[in-house]
Order: sequence, then structure tokens, then C-alpha cells
Amino acid sequence: MVILASASPRRHQLLKQVVEDFLIVPTDIDEDALTTDDPIQTAETLAFEKANAVPKTYENPVIIGCDTVVALDGRQYAKPRDRADAIRILQTLRGRTHQVITGVAVLAPHQSVVSHCVTHVSFNDVSDQEIENYVDTGEPMDKAGAYGAQGMGSFLVKSLDGPFDNVVGLPLDLTRELLNQVRA
Repeated sequence: MVILASASPRRHQLLKQVVEDFLIVPTDIDEDALTTDDPIQTAETLAFEKANAVPKTYENPVIIGCDTVVALDGRQYAKPRDRADAIRILQTLRGRTHQVITGVAVLAPHQSVVSHCVTHVSFNDVSDQEIENYVDTGEPMDKAGAYGAQGMGSFLVKSLDGPFDNVVGLPLDLTRELLNQVRA
């Protein structure tokens, strides 16, 4: 039985491309307490802890946990706290290239594997008004880095170097590889 430890509808849709049948069991952890100065370590640790927080009541589960972090200039950007925070994040990212790092953890009864994927995303140099209009749609509020490259936020993205599905929240090639490792 495969379990996805995420409430993200984007991750649900992506995982359907890799796994036919799975359960969705969102977990709640204290992300602030587990955040480190290293965005890769943060993404991997949060992914592992989200998977590990799934109740131990399932028989022979294979649990997938994920976490996405946006990083620029040594700072990490998670989901925005409010409208002002979303605007500030997008103003910081505009016209620049940042990293989107998704940690993926796959926990099985006798083996656990954790890894990450990095995509470099370059933003267009958009105006304050465009940013405010986008934030007012509400789309950025549940997304790391305050944007959805697959949705209305696509106008922000100038170019990508790395997997697009990683930016959406679940790198499929990496997820498939980790699932194969624990099933081997």
C-alpha cells in the first residue's frame, strides 16, 4: 500500500502518473523547528519527518513524504504567511534566478530512502502591480516561494533549468527511482 503524506492537490495529480492506487494521509509537523540553514537538508528532513508522521496503523506501507523549498542568496522561502509576505517574496525573486528544491522521502517497513531534486528558475522582471494582482488571486498562498509555475503564476517564469514537475512539487523521475529502491 502506497501512502502520500501530503494535502497538496498538485502532488496528488503528479503521483497518479507513477502510482495507480494510493492513499492520501496528510500529516502535520512543526516545519519551523526542523528548518536548517541548508535548504537541501531542510527539504530532505521535512520530507522524511512528514512521511514518518503517518500513523503506524497501515500494514506494510510505502510512505512518500515531500517538501519543497525555494532558495535565493542563502535565504529560504516557504509558503507565505500573508499577502504582504507573498508580495515581498515575489519582489525578491523577480528578475533573478532561484533554486526550487524538493526533498522526497520514501519509507518502507525495512528501508527508507531520502533524496532531493533541484531546478533553477529564472523570473521575468515583472512590475509591483503585476505581483499584487497575482497575489490577489490567492494562488500563491499555499505554495513555496509564493507562486505556482503551472498556474496563473506562469507569467513570472522566464526559464527553467531542471524538471518542471519538481517546481510543481513532486519530481516524478526521482520519486519513481526511490520507490524502485525500496521495492527491490
